[in-house]
Amino acid sequence: MNKIIAIQGAEGSNHHKVARDFYGDNIQLKECMSFDALVAHLLDNSATDGVMAIENTIAGSIIPNYALIDSNNLHIVGEEYLNIHHHLMALPGQTIKSIKEVWSHPMALLQCKEFFKKYPHIKLVEDVDTAEVAKRISKENIKGVAAIAPKIAAEIFGLEVLEDDIQTIKDNSTRFVIVQTQKPTISSDLINKASLKFQLNHKRGSLAALLNVLSDCKMNLTKIQSLPVIETPWKYSFFVDVTFDQITDYQKLVKIIEIMAEEFKILGTYKNGRK
Repeated sequence: MNKIIAIQGAEGSNHHKVARDFYGDNIQLKECMSFDALVAHLLDNSATDGVMAIENTIAGSIIPNYALIDSNNLHIVGEEYLNIHHHLMALPGQTIKSIKEVWSHPMALLQCKEFFKKYPHIKLVEDVDTAEVAKRISKENIKGVAAIAPKIAAEIFGLEVLEDDIQTIKDNSTRFVIVQTQKPTISSDLINKASLKFQLNHKRGSLAALLNVLSDCKMNLTKIQSLPVIETPWKYSFFVDVTFDQITDYQKLVKIIEIMAEEFKILGTYKNGRK
């Protein structure tokens, strides 16, 4: 069966770039304007795999996506890290002076706000998606309007990059996870990272005790995130990511958490995406 990759956003978006980096150039895309739509395509089997942003070095965790993965029993099968670059692009032959408006996603506009202080004649207009705007400018031959989008969008839609890297904070990275509905078979010698979810008894020291177990089992805790348990006020689930050198250490950890936790779930085991 050929893989159909569901991405949040359009062709030419950062999600598309991640899909291409993970699977190669020869992929079939299913474009989704929301993460809920992405999950729906996985659940009805119109897509085989999904690419979801999960955290960003500036904005932090994308909390709803943790809940989507958990509540829909998706399996994390891989991850990719992408340095986010915002580029200003328009139809060929234009200059910044000829640009009257810039359309893009609100977050992209916010992250490039400082750049546009030098160009008070340009009106910033919020739109649904960075790459979709680039596609629209190209398809409808819209002059006087530029998009903020990844460079991949300029390549795909034949736009000219007017300015590179216009984001205010240059070191901006996003972590993406690759998700499926089916639990994959991955060789244990390729696995060195796991995403776990657990609930603990609400008593003093319970979380500290479990964190000590992570250390005792030679785990490197790379992420911990709490989410409220719906309809149970002041009770929380914890989502953690751990990396490890030996699969036997991880297997030992799993057996201990199964004893210690009220509820325990493995969201995925996969290869660490940090190079």
